[in-house]
Amino acid sequence: MASTVIPIERLRFGQTSRKDAWWLPQLGVFLGLGTFVVYATWAALQGRDYVSGSMISPFYSPEIWGPSPHALFGPQPDWLPWPSFLPFSAALIVLAIPGNFRLTCYYYRGAYYKSFWADPPACGVGEPRNTYLGERWLPLVMQNVHRYFLYGAIFVWFFLVHDVYKAMWLVGPDGKQALGLTVGTVLLSVNVVLLWLYCTGCHSLRHLVGGKCNTFSAHPLKFKMWKFVTSLNKQHQLWAWCSLCSVGFSDVYVRLCAKGMWTDFVLFRI
Repeated sequence: MASTVIPIERLRFGQTSRKDAWWLPQLGVFLGLGTFVVYATWAALQGRDYVSGSMISPFYSPEIWGPSPHALFGPQPDWLPWPSFLPFSAALIVLAIPGNFRLTCYYYRGAYYKSFWADPPACGVGEPRNTYLGERWLPLVMQNVHRYFLYGAIFVWFFLVHDVYKAMWLVGPDGKQALGLTVGTVLLSVNVVLLWLYCTGCHSLRHLVGGKCNTFSAHPLKFKMWKFVTSLNKQHQLWAWCSLCSVGFSDVYVRLCAKGMWTDFVLFRI
């Protein structure tokens, strides 16, 4: 039987026979992630206007050192090395944990690989490089530390829950604290829930609770945990974007309240 060898021609960058708007999702991701990165970087470098009343921005929590009452160990110590060209900001100490958790996230990898690196831009679309290095070499091999940033993100999440509890203690006109609820505490609570859904639906957590098990029938509790995480993992993209928007808007809300541009309306006080 005769055979014919058909050479495969590599597509030029952007070359495709697709007729759909394949570039539209990538453009949306580029604008969305790009806007968040620019704003988060700006907000983290401010080092001020991140506390309003009993609320603290999630960008700055946990506040290890700082000028606010939320600081765990008081103001910046003299022995702490700090670059002279950067203003001191408590966010720069802790923001690397949730930031790198998202950076190495399985969903976000696929999102920014396409939208920022065009590797590839989309299925059936030419990419700008001739070789594929994968994630076995630097710098992409560092993506494998995602599971460790998961532990750090969970640790930070508990502080955010505590921040919501502290924000619910409102100072009245008489100077006394009373339990209550404001628009800000609602937003911080929603942010905590969305971050919990995002972290709990993580691929690494799914492997952590269900891995190293050959037969689920012998481990019924592990199987239930794996099924629960898997159910959230199916909507991991949704939780990733919702939590990203909520944490960003929470910082905007606290910042504008701290500047006196917004009023944190009290819904009720006990």
